[in-house]
Amino acid sequence: MSETKIYENDEFERAAIEAMLKDVMESLEERGYNPVNQIVGYLMSGDPGYISSHKEARQKIQKYDRSQILEVLVRKCQ
Repeated sequence: MSETKIYENDEFERAAIEAMLKDVMESLEERGYNPVNQIVGYLMSGDPGYISSHKEARQKIQKYDRSQILEVLVRKCQ
């Protein structure tokens, strides 16, 4: 038998945020936007207007607090 792995709740949250960011970036690219500029604008200002509603991208990104998203992005740089 293999060993049981214990996952922290934070690991699942980070993975969900990463997946959401990829989806949102794809949606923004499909609409012809620069996804990095749009997401940075949203994270800095809090204005959801930076994120297109195409494929529910705006609703997806608003599920998470901006500080959570920033934390995931900073941790990716470690």
